[in-house]
Amino acid sequence: MTTIIETERLILREFTLNDYKAVYEFGSNKEVQKYTGDTLIGSLESAKELIKNVWYADYKKYGYGRWAVIYKPENRVIGFAGLKYLPEFNKTDIGFRFLPAYWGKGIATEASVEIIKYGFEQLGLDTIIGIAMPENVGSCKVLEKIGLAFYKIDEYDGDGGMYHWYKIEKSEYQ
Repeated sequence: MTTIIETERLILREFTLNDYKAVYEFGSNKEVQKYTGDTLIGSLESAKELIKNVWYADYKKYGYGRWAVIYKPENRVIGFAGLKYLPEFNKTDIGFRFLPAYWGKGIATEASVEIIKYGFEQLGLDTIIGIAMPENVGSCKVLEKIGLAFYKIDEYDGDGGMYHWYKIEKSEYQ
């Protein structure tokens, strides 16, 4: 599988079906999923279905999606990061999820800075948004740190919750 982005500590690449155990590990973790609105992945088979039916479908349809994040010092998939096209809003969202052992180490920031660069320079996007639950202080801080500006509180996935919405325009990107 081709590396899409490489940083000092990370490799970002498309998911493969061989990643299903790692996807299950972070997708079934209550701490990882706490602020996502997603249900926990219940089985290894469900992890394979997510890879095939969501991530592969996004790569094929839009040319990008969430990518596997490999932590180079351990050569291990520790979560995902990447862009996702949201057709219901006609916007592209940046997102990331990592196993709790890797929180607070600057990994989301390291990956996301390069993802924004990729989105604007390689994909030619005009705007990238980020959506986070207000109580997810860590993710809100990362979105601001990587240059996105808070612009509204609004619903996101029909769960009745109100989310913080952030964005960066290509013209604001340095």
